[in-house]
Amino acid sequence: MSDAVELKQFSVGDWNNNVYILVDRATGASVLIDAPTDAARIMEALEGTNPVYILMTHADRDHVGALDEVRQATGVPVGAHPTEADRLPSPPDFELQEGQTLQFGNSELRVMHTPGHSPGGMSFVTGDILIAGDTLFPGGPGNTKRPDGSFDTIVESIRSKLFTLPDETRVYPGHGDPTTIGTERPHLQEWIDRGW
Repeated sequence: MSDAVELKQFSVGDWNNNVYILVDRATGASVLIDAPTDAARIMEALEGTNPVYILMTHADRDHVGALDEVRQATGVPVGAHPTEADRLPSPPDFELQEGQTLQFGNSELRVMHTPGHSPGGMSFVTGDILIAGDTLFPGGPGNTKRPDGSFDTIVESIRSKLFTLPDETRVYPGHGDPTTIGTERPHLQEWIDRGW
């Protein structure tokens, strides 16, 4: 785990969506990633930190239910990929783009565009922490059997972006348990062969 950044994580709602809060230990600056539901619990977890961003991995309804309430309570800007913007409850304050770096306190968060589950899927990296949204889970990629999903695209996102990270990188998905890049990388061809 990164010494500079504390990761707070809990799951909410019927779909067991994960909520992630990254906190710069030196300054208390924090970043909330996704706001699925249970705004009160999210706000409680943010107490004692100084929120600077709310970032969306994508705009599926199970990831955005508490967004407007948390946004109003914190007053911090919301970032999302432009292709997801019109699916949010209200427009984002800024666009997320591949290769962007966002500062929170003394720490940095690297933005990766990882489409496939949805066109504007985003992942975020700081130190050895990867917040992968619904792109990568233990045992395979996220669901692409949806109108805007693409199996070939998600495989390419995983191969060319996520699997370039070090083996020890811990992967925190949108639902369920974490894994590591080193655990998942050897299985890519199996996923391709079975057309996950």
